[in-house]
Amino acid sequence: MIKKIAVADVVLGMYLVEIHGSWLHHPFWKSNFLLEDPEDLSKLKSSGVPSVSVDLSRSKLSDSKPRPRPESREKPAITELRPAPAEKRTSFESELRHARRLCEQSQNEVLSMFSEARMGQAVPLTRAAQVVEEINSSVTRQPQALITLARLKTSDNYTYMHSVAVSALMIALARELNLDDGKVHVAGMAGLLHDVGKMAVPDAILNKPGKLTDEEFALVKSHPVKGAEILERSSGVDDKVIEVCLHHHEKFDGSGYPNGQAANQISVIARMAAVCDVYDAITSDRPYKKGWPPSESIQRMVSWSGHFDPKILQAFIKVVGIYPVGSLVRLKSQRLAVVIAQSEGSLLKPVVKVFFSTRTQLPLPQQILDLSKSSVDDAIECREPLENWNFPYLNDLWQEAG
Repeated sequence: MIKKIAVADVVLGMYLVEIHGSWLHHPFWKSNFLLEDPEDLSKLKSSGVPSVSVDLSRSKLSDSKPRPRPESREKPAITELRPAPAEKRTSFESELRHARRLCEQSQNEVLSMFSEARMGQAVPLTRAAQVVEEINSSVTRQPQALITLARLKTSDNYTYMHSVAVSALMIALARELNLDDGKVHVAGMAGLLHDVGKMAVPDAILNKPGKLTDEEFALVKSHPVKGAEILERSSGVDDKVIEVCLHHHEKFDGSGYPNGQAANQISVIARMAAVCDVYDAITSDRPYKKGWPPSESIQRMVSWSGHFDPKILQAFIKVVGIYPVGSLVRLKSQRLAVVIAQSEGSLLKPVVKVFFSTRTQLPLPQQILDLSKSSVDDAIECREPLENWNFPYLNDLWQEAG
């Protein structure tokens, strides 16, 4: 039996199925859970949310006395982290140099952690937390550098660099949503560990260049459940990290897996992960498919009705831009340019590097233009399909300044 009640009347032991208010304003990642923790009850009553819906049949009101959290739910690797000193903003070029080293170090660390998981060992949370802190520092200094660089992968390092990239995207998205530092860190941990279940899938299947058989595809689709099992065996993993591992392939319309959850049944952090995971996957070269350009990927994601939470996708676009770094665009002057940075004032007017004339079909002296400046008499006409051109050096154009 579902009953809507005022927050003032909520007591411990009630099973909440909906919190009536913006998920950006209430203190929980999910709105479907048994309220057992006195601290959670206090947060709910001080949040300003007016009412909730309660499932009385799933409530445990006879056992509603306040009690401490179970020992297994302690999260020392996360909660004992001391706040890092505020990072100063740096330029894209400056941070790119640091991001190159960080990508290599983080990839090696994830490879080591995932190899231990493959052998049945617990995930080393302290090491994972240290990697996330380094990623967080880089994203705080300059969000675009690491996010863009981590998109460049090989088939050999895809799984590990994908984990680094999704961690960075999750941190940047969490900051865009104005989440507190603790939730930002958990989002980064969730991104880093979301694909640990792929260690239960043979590499020959993960890296297969051709179409998977039904049996192989079923095995690949088992990785969220396998990953959650791995993390549950690792003492101290935050519940939200496990939740992302299990549900990052759910879709907003309920057509995802493994549980076919829909809309608010999917936790906020899992909805965030769905966006970050897909964006990095479709912009990366895989053994069976070449990655799409970043701006085309954003366009396609917007067109996939029912796949993502629209509000979270909108926030994500603010993170990476309508024309993400590395996008090839045609200007109204009929020159081609590559996006090298986002402008503060407008998603439609990034900083670009002009390098080619479509009229003469010849390279031009390279020129950097901030299209948001009133002094610049040019603008983006359209996204330019990469397949129309043979520019093997395109990635070098946005990297060379770093």
